[in-house]
Amino acid sequence: MPRELTILVACGSGVATSTVAQEAVKDICKKNGIPAKIVKSTMSEIQSKQEDVDLIMVTTNYRKPVKKPLIKVFGLISGIGMDKIEEDIVKTCKELLNL
Repeated sequence: MPRELTILVACGSGVATSTVAQEAVKDICKKNGIPAKIVKSTMSEIQSKQEDVDLIMVTTNYRKPVKKPLIKVFGLISGIGMDKIEEDIVKTCKELLNL
């Protein structure tokens, strides 16, 4: 059994848009057979939480440096460019899992 990825989904408040994005990411991972645990946070918590996750997803622009791959997932909420975002998520997750 491959290890489970821990994915951080962050938005401004850590509540509204990250919940929508979290559900979309969960569905994408499930559909593509990617074992993942998703945690939510606010944008300001990214720096302190990044050590504990494999991948960071944000619903808005994040300009601080991060040590983990970062994917902008606002399109999962707006519906714009969803296919490309889904492709990026699957590709990045599979690279992280060495699949």
